[in-house]
Amino acid sequence: MNNYVITTDNNADLPEEFYKEHQIGCTYFSYTLDGKEYTKENFLPVEEFYSKMRAGSMPTTSQVNPERVRALFEPYLKEGKDILHIAFSSGLSGTFNSCRIAAQELMEEYPERKIRVVDSLAASLGQGLLVYLAQRRKEEGADFDSVAQWIEEHKKNIVHLFTVDDLNHLYRGGRVSRTTAILGGMLNIKPILHVDDEGKLIPIGKVRGRKKSLLELVTLMDTKIGSYAKSCDTIFISHGDCREEAEFLAAKVKEKYHITTELINDVGAVIGAHSGPGTMALFFVGDVR
Repeated sequence: MNNYVITTDNNADLPEEFYKEHQIGCTYFSYTLDGKEYTKENFLPVEEFYSKMRAGSMPTTSQVNPERVRALFEPYLKEGKDILHIAFSSGLSGTFNSCRIAAQELMEEYPERKIRVVDSLAASLGQGLLVYLAQRRKEEGADFDSVAQWIEEHKKNIVHLFTVDDLNHLYRGGRVSRTTAILGGMLNIKPILHVDDEGKLIPIGKVRGRKKSLLELVTLMDTKIGSYAKSCDTIFISHGDCREEAEFLAAKVKEKYHITTELINDVGAVIGAHSGPGTMALFFVGDVR
């Protein structure tokens, strides 16, 4: 009954040790920096990646194609396992469609196997939190269909709250105007963003000053958590090479909620290429995204 595997991609920003420990399959986006392409085999340490960005390097990214997804899926099918894949948000990338194409092709070749590709509508450790919660249900004994149904029913309860330190990276990605980026830099304006129900990154507010932007994430958590306030025991935080501030944010959340499971990890290079150094993101389960 439990002969299936959960898979995802590296935009979930989970530690590599987690994938290995829980036998979760992962496919990897690549990025290009200073004219050189980096893949899983030669990814830069995140500190070096962000150091290059701070020095002016502008990385670009490419989505996972169907061939790379096939390379992830097919070995599991040959082992007789079904696949439940939790994909990076279709609102931010075309990778979900690449996964669907690969799944359709492979199910024709392996008609006795089952592949389901779920659009997470999530990013970074929001996607990672969805993977974590799904894997926990799998390890508790839930079957393929039960876990897939749970994901579809609850994926919009994964709340994403972001802020960034430098608006120019959002300007490059078309998230804010050039004028907003210039004025924001001059006035020390920090945007507050979230991932909406369509899986898109949307500005929802702004404050002046870095510390205020971190505290605003906690304030917004209070408004979005709703009926989950008493049962909230897990938060995930991802950061763009600013660990101390991430720990500050975690401490502020724990002043209000009984958190027993906490994961702080880097924003990986693929998402970090668009959000930049100093990105801070808070993820939890709530009533309203």
